[in-house]
Amino acid sequence: MVERLRCHVTVAAVIEREGRYLFVEERVAGQRVLNQPAGHLEAGEDLRQAVIREVREETGFEFIPEAWLGCDLLTLPDSAVILRVAFTGNAVGSPTPERDPDIVANHWLTVGEAAAWGPLRSALVMRSVERYETGLRLPLDALGSRVPTVP
Repeated sequence: MVERLRCHVTVAAVIEREGRYLFVEERVAGQRVLNQPAGHLEAGEDLRQAVIREVREETGFEFIPEAWLGCDLLTLPDSAVILRVAFTGNAVGSPTPERDPDIVANHWLTVGEAAAWGPLRSALVMRSVERYETGLRLPLDALGSRVPTVP
């Protein structure tokens, strides 16, 4: 009998301005780590809606997705898998003060500053930046959207 894969779908936003990337400093299990604005897909959302919501909740910025940067898989210690879908686009407006309580601060950092900052949430953080820096941009329409539930 084959064991079913337990998979968590997450989204992340790579947002760059003048050579600096928007990162969030967050608390995970009592430790401060660096991540992109990112989080889990919620019931009823499509992937674009999820990344727009996550950027707003974690940074206070409105996010306009322009392209997606592909997907990566990360196996967790309990053998579950995270499927992470990364986007790029622009953060617009001024950040609002309301944020997810696990977010400590927003930081605009170069790649070198982020690498030297301290622990990253996971290896997927820099993987998404690497995809962005190679120039990879996949059209949003190629991603697809949520389809109606089968009766």
